[in-house]
Amino acid sequence: MARRQRPGGGAVIHGALRDERSGPFVWTGIIGVTCLLLVLLEHMLWLVLPFILGTVMYYILLGPMQRLLRAGFTRNVSATLVCIVFYGATVLLVMAAMTWTSTPGDTDSWHETGALYLDGGVAFVRNTMTLLEAKFPILAEMHLTSIVNKRFKAYTDNFAQRHLTTILLGAAGWLPSLLLAPFLAFFFLRDGLRFKKFLARAVPNAYFERTLFLLHQVDQTARRYFEGLLKLTVLDTIVLGFGLWVIGVSSPLLLGFISALLAWVPFVGSVVGCMMVVVVAATDAPNNPLIAYGAIVVFILARLLDDFVFMPLTLGRSLHIHPLVTVLMIFIGGALSGVAGLMLVLPLLGVVMVVGETMGRLMTNPRLRARHRYARRLRDKQASADLSV
Repeated sequence: MARRQRPGGGAVIHGALRDERSGPFVWTGIIGVTCLLLVLLEHMLWLVLPFILGTVMYYILLGPMQRLLRAGFTRNVSATLVCIVFYGATVLLVMAAMTWTSTPGDTDSWHETGALYLDGGVAFVRNTMTLLEAKFPILAEMHLTSIVNKRFKAYTDNFAQRHLTTILLGAAGWLPSLLLAPFLAFFFLRDGLRFKKFLARAVPNAYFERTLFLLHQVDQTARRYFEGLLKLTVLDTIVLGFGLWVIGVSSPLLLGFISALLAWVPFVGSVVGCMMVVVVAATDAPNNPLIAYGAIVVFILARLLDDFVFMPLTLGRSLHIHPLVTVLMIFIGGALSGVAGLMLVLPLLGVVMVVGETMGRLMTNPRLRARHRYARRLRDKQASADLSV
């Protein structure tokens, strides 16, 4: 891209921009645009989800690709090499996992394993209801155990016949969309810089510096968010896996990793992760309910550490959003777009916040507007120089 000439006064501009603060009108626009995008997201989830996965892969592979660039490789070759290595390693790991889970000595099928864990969870709930009735007579008078048994029976009877076909068809429909993620990651790596240059060419010269800064800030905000999310996932996996290993639950690291991934979805993911951990613990020790209760305590302690220690050290430092705005936007995201809104509202708000604040500063800065008007007058004068009689 050709260099563009810029008038002087850069220090004055940067100082003025640093002193400005976003006002209520800018923040109203930021929240409004975020809500509008959440509404649109509900109808484009088939594209948004692979885009998010592709972005995560992009930031995972960006570091290795930059090392290859510094070693002298071209951008195309660097992107191709890191994608081949990463995707090849992923395929090998998946094949190894499938081979390990289907060893000849393993006689239980996936259906039987799922039924085993379901029975363990149901037995744990029934035992808990019995203990509660023994401790609180009013619950025994309400026949709590009988009510819960009827609800479980009504839900689990013919579950496969009623829901399995729908689940399989839904998974098959999502598979082609998810396969877009590796392609998106590859083209982000290869053509990301070209796309930024394409956007920058459409910007007037007076706003060129700040537009480059805007693109850099958006990229850095998304990068910090996803890197913080990955660090948070690792910390949650280690802490929860260690706690489950201490109390004797099987496959503690795997359970910790799945629970950490589910925690990407606020509230809903934590509830599902806790239920999964409790079901596994209850199935491992059906005659010792203290193991399952201990798993609940471990999970709660891990979530408290996550909310008050790990998250401020990772995501909190990434987005720089006020806690009140964060909580309100999480509820708004869930109300507008359900589970997808809960998961995506924070990174979406972070990017819109950077764009909105920078655009507000650009449009309200008198120095930049004066430079733009002056540049337009110079272009008009140059274009009409040979037209005067």
